[in-house]
Amino acid sequence: MAEILGRMLPLMQQLGIDARWNVIKGHPDFFQTTKKFHNAIQGRKEKISWKEFSLLLDPSQGEAEEFLHGDIILVHDPQPIALVSKRMDLGEKWVWRCHIDVSDPPTHVWSFIQEFVTQYDAAVFTAPSFAQELPVRQFFIAPSIDPLSEKNKELSEATVESVLAKYGIPRDKPIITQVSRFDHLKDPIGVVQAFEMVRGSMDCRLVLAGGIASDDPESDKVLAEVRERTAGNEDIHLLLLPPESHLEINALQRASAVILQKSLREGFGLTVTEAMWKRKPVVASAVGGITLQVKNNFNGLLCHNLEEAANALKQLLSNPEYARRLGENGREYVRQNFLITRHLRDYLLLFLSLSSSN
Repeated sequence: MAEILGRMLPLMQQLGIDARWNVIKGHPDFFQTTKKFHNAIQGRKEKISWKEFSLLLDPSQGEAEEFLHGDIILVHDPQPIALVSKRMDLGEKWVWRCHIDVSDPPTHVWSFIQEFVTQYDAAVFTAPSFAQELPVRQFFIAPSIDPLSEKNKELSEATVESVLAKYGIPRDKPIITQVSRFDHLKDPIGVVQAFEMVRGSMDCRLVLAGGIASDDPESDKVLAEVRERTAGNEDIHLLLLPPESHLEINALQRASAVILQKSLREGFGLTVTEAMWKRKPVVASAVGGITLQVKNNFNGLLCHNLEEAANALKQLLSNPEYARRLGENGREYVRQNFLITRHLRDYLLLFLSLSSSN
């Protein structure tokens, strides 16, 4: 979401839209609770107390008047959803943009969220399969990538080589890469297990590259688990990348033979689209928004468990021509469906629709 907004806002401003992006503040207890909400919606069992529910009622409420103004106010995801309580004071059109799959959330969590969603003029979801039946208007807008951004632009071979040298990654054997933040929903331990199953019969390397989120209190724990699990394996390169490592990620993806995204749940995997844009064959879990991106055996391979992931990796590594064809199809599929120009058009149509409604 943050990556998309960072690229989208300048384009809107160039079109004459006074678009601004503001961020709510929160203390550690608030972020602990929002992480629980996120995990619960994504299918993990979480105990959430009434006291924790109440924490979501007050994200930057006292400061809301300072930045909540405009013809349309677009609120992203559950964390700041309660800001709509300021609607009567501030007026205008309010839209809730949900980036995660809320098709099957726990009843008590959804009941809390729904109380606020119904106060908005409209809700935006990535796809119909992500949504709930609501009494407000719904729009469906898939995310996108910017092909001209540092993470997606073309790179010289010298640049790719310099990034690999920086992190000590030889190119003496095929590289399998997963780029994700260190989150249990990205299943980094499962990635390691799949790699080990492949490595038993095929010589290759694994790159696990990602960062930790400041608003995710579980990141450090997941990273520690991965470090312990991969310690001593010279064919596994664990990279903790700082924010804005866009060129490095670009180079790592371009140097890879296969890109893996073994998520347990996924709203929309930008790393999948990024890899496809770079003509890289993708092996990804058949969950959430990934199924909108990857069409099995056409532009990538979908998997449902650890064994399928390992077998798909073996298939692509042993058949370079098949992998190349999937990569070419992936590039064209992204061009037609997931570039930022299409995304911008969808938002403009949303704004026009809201502006013309009573």
